[in-house]
Amino acid sequence: MKFTLGWLKEHLDTDADLDTVLETLTAIGLEVEGVENPGERLRDFRIAKVISADEHPNADKLQLLKVDAGTGAPVQVVCGAPNAREGMIGVFAAPGTYVPGIDVTLGAAKIRDVESFGMMCSERELELSEEHDGIIDLPEDAPVGSSYVEWAGLDDPVIDVQITPNRQDCMGVRGIARDMAAAGFGRLKTLAEAYAPAGAEAADGAITEHGQRIEVQSVEGNGTPSIEIRTDDPEGCPAFFGRSVKGVANGAAPAWMQKRLRAIGQKPISALVDITNFVMIDLGRPLHVYDRSKLDNAIFARRAADGEKVVALNGKEYTLDDTMTVIADEKGVHDIGGIMGGEETGVETDTVEIVIECAYFDPPRISRTGQKLGLISDARMRFERGVDPAFLDDGLTIATLLVQALCGGEASEVVRAGTPPTPDKIVNYDPRQCLTLGGLDVPAERQRTILEALGFAVSGSGPFEVTVPSWRRDIDGWPDLVEEVLRIEGLDAIPATPLPRAEGVATPTASPEQKRERTVRRTAAARGLNEAVNWSFIPEAEAALSGEAPWILANPISEDMKVMRTSMIPGLAAAAKRNADRGASSIRLFEIGRRYLEEEERPTLGLILAGAKDARHWQGGGPNDSNAFDAYDAKAEIVALLEAAGAPTGNLQLFGDASGLYHPGRSGRLCLGPKNMLAEFGELHPNTLKALDLDGPVMAGEIYLDAIPMGRGGVGHMRKPFTPPALQAITRDFAFLLDADTPAGDLLRAVRNADKQLLVDARIFDVFTGEGVPEGKKSVAIEVTLQPGDKSFTEEDLKAISERIVKAAGKVGGELRG
Repeated sequence: MKFTLGWLKEHLDTDADLDTVLETLTAIGLEVEGVENPGERLRDFRIAKVISADEHPNADKLQLLKVDAGTGAPVQVVCGAPNAREGMIGVFAAPGTYVPGIDVTLGAAKIRDVESFGMMCSERELELSEEHDGIIDLPEDAPVGSSYVEWAGLDDPVIDVQITPNRQDCMGVRGIARDMAAAGFGRLKTLAEAYAPAGAEAADGAITEHGQRIEVQSVEGNGTPSIEIRTDDPEGCPAFFGRSVKGVANGAAPAWMQKRLRAIGQKPISALVDITNFVMIDLGRPLHVYDRSKLDNAIFARRAADGEKVVALNGKEYTLDDTMTVIADEKGVHDIGGIMGGEETGVETDTVEIVIECAYFDPPRISRTGQKLGLISDARMRFERGVDPAFLDDGLTIATLLVQALCGGEASEVVRAGTPPTPDKIVNYDPRQCLTLGGLDVPAERQRTILEALGFAVSGSGPFEVTVPSWRRDIDGWPDLVEEVLRIEGLDAIPATPLPRAEGVATPTASPEQKRERTVRRTAAARGLNEAVNWSFIPEAEAALSGEAPWILANPISEDMKVMRTSMIPGLAAAAKRNADRGASSIRLFEIGRRYLEEEERPTLGLILAGAKDARHWQGGGPNDSNAFDAYDAKAEIVALLEAAGAPTGNLQLFGDASGLYHPGRSGRLCLGPKNMLAEFGELHPNTLKALDLDGPVMAGEIYLDAIPMGRGGVGHMRKPFTPPALQAITRDFAFLLDADTPAGDLLRAVRNADKQLLVDARIFDVFTGEGVPEGKKSVAIEVTLQPGDKSFTEEDLKAISERIVKAAGKVGGELRG
C-alpha cells in the first residue's frame, strides 16, 4: 500500500514529521517497507521565465530563447518546443543538471553553430508524464528562480506500507490515518473536512485546482437511471448499487490527482478512470465506470457460464466458469466482478454517459476467482480481504461528486439492488483482560479512548459492550480488542516479567514429543545430514503424488502454494534440486515438520539423499558408480534415526510395499506389526522424479514420529540398565536353507525370538546361492551370541538352545543346512 505524506495529511490533522510518521506506523503494526522521495532527483530544476524568443539563425524549427532563471544575467537556450514563446514560465535545467527522462547530464553545447546553456524541459523529460508535445507551461504567478520541486509539491515522500491480511481497513489512506490518530499523532478529519479543507474554493460540490478537494454532500438524482441495475447472484454479489450520469466530458484528470496517482505508481488514464482509482486508494472503496452507450437495457451481477470469455482492461482474454461472479448485460459478460473491468465497455475520451458501479462482492469468491484466473489487481486485493459493506452509499456519492466536479454531467437517482452484509457485532469486553492476556495494565478509560478512536462504539462502565465498526471484519472476540489496545498503547510498553520459579529443581518444560524431536534432529545432524526448512504449502499436483487427500487453502499465497503438504518429500526434492543446480555433488538433507492428512497433523521427519556419497577420488567416486546412494543407505539412516528416537529397532518388520512415491522394487516400510508403520524409505519412483523435476536416482525416506511408541514415563523406549556380565559370551553359527523369495529378515527375527533371555544378539553374515544349494533356495548364515547368567553353559544347555533356534527358523521355512 503506497501513499504520500501529503496525502496522509489530507485525512490526518498533524504536524508530525516524516520520521515520526514512519516510527508510529511500524509501532502500531503497519510495517513500513520503504520510503522514497521522487523529488530528490529533480532538486536542480528551477522555475524560469522566457524573456525573448527569436528565430534560430540556422534552423527553421528551433528558437533562440533568453531565459531568466533567477540567477542574474539571462541565459541563452536553444529550444525546439512548438509552444515556447516570449513571456511564458517553464522549468529550466542548467548545465550540470541530470535529466532523468533522457538519461543525460547537461553541459554547454552548440546546436547548429549556436551555443546553448541548458534546456527548457517537458514533463516526459522530468518523468512526470508521457507528455512531450511541448515544454512545461506554468501559471503566471509561478515564482521565477524558485525550486520547481518545492513549488509543485513533488518533494512529497512516498511511503510503502505492508498491510497484513487482517487489516483490510488500512487498504485506504483514510484507514491508515485513523490508526495514526488513535495512536495520538493528530486528529482524524471528518470526510467533509478531508474533501473540503480550509481555504478550498468549493461551491455546489465543485473542485478547483487550488482546493484539490470537494465537499461531501448528498447528490439528489434527477430521474431514474437510463439502465436497469440488479443482482442475480446474491451469494457472490450481495449488493449492487449504481447510477447513471449523463452529459459528462471525459478529459484529463486535474494535475493534483494525476500527481497523487503517479507518485504511487498508478498511470493516469482519463478523469473518469482516475477518479475510480483515486477513491480506491484514498478510501479503500473500489469502483467501476461503464460507457452507457456500450451496454444493453440492463446491467446485472450473475454467475458466469462455463467457457464464457471476456477481454479484461489489461488486454488479456480470460475463460470463466460457473464458480465466478461477473457483471453482464443481455449481450454477454463485461466485467470480472470485483477484480477487473472489461475492455469492451470501458470509458473513452468521447464517452458522454456513464454508469457508476459500487458493489459488494463475497471475499472468498473473489479470492478463488483470482486464483483460478491468475489475475491480481488492486480491486481484488481489497475485495478478497473484505471492503466496508456499509460504505456503498457514501462511496457512490463521493464518486458522483468527483465525476460532476471534474467531468460535469447530470446524475440519476441511485439504484440499490440487494443488501450489503452489515451485521451488528457486539463484543463483551472486560478491560482487566488487557492485563490478563496482554501483560499491560492500561486504565479502563484509556482503553475506551483507544477503541473509540479506532471507530468502535463503547458503552457501559464496567465490562464494556463494544460495537465493532463495519470496516473491521477481523474482530471476532475480546482477545482481538486486547490486541487493538496493545498495539496502539505500544507493544514496547509491555514490561519484561520473568516467569515465577518454584523452589527446588525446575520441572522440565519440554514435552516427551519435543524431546524426541530434538534428539532426532541432533542425531541427523551428527550423521552428516543438513537440515532444511521448507514451506508447509506445496502445489496441488505434488501433494497428489503421495495419494493422500490434501487440505486445500481458501486463500493461498500463490498457485504453487495451494495445499498443505501431505509428504515431506516434495519440499526436500525442491531444495535438493536447488542445491544440485548450483553444483552440489552430494546432497544429504532432512527436515522435521508436520504433514497434513484429512483431519490430523502428523509430526514427520523426511530425508533425501542424492548424488554421490563422497567427493570425487582416484579410488572411485561420483554419482554414476558404486559410490552413488542406494536404497540401503536410506534404510541405514532411517534405522539409525529410529533408534535415536527410542524405537525398538530389534522388533521392526520390513514390508516391501511402500507408497507410490517410491520405486516398487527398491523401497520398503518398517513396521511394528502389520498396521503400525514407523517409516518408509527407498529410491524415488521415476514418475515421482519426473513430477518433481529431479535427475535420478534419488533416495528418500520418512519417519512418522508420532507412531513410535512412548516408553514408561513418556520418554520413548526405555533402555535396560547396563549390567556387565560376569561370564564370557559365546557365539554359534547356523546356516539355513530358505526359499529364495522369503526375506532373510523374517528368518533373523524368528531366530532372535527363539530365546529372549540367553540369546542377546543375532546377525546375518552370509547369503549364498549356487553350487550345493538347491534351485529356488538360498543359504543364509546367522551368527548368534549367547550370554550365560550365573553359571556357564553346559553341552546340554547349548544343545537345547540350538534346538529352539532351529525350531524357530522352521516356522518361516528355514531348514538347517547339513
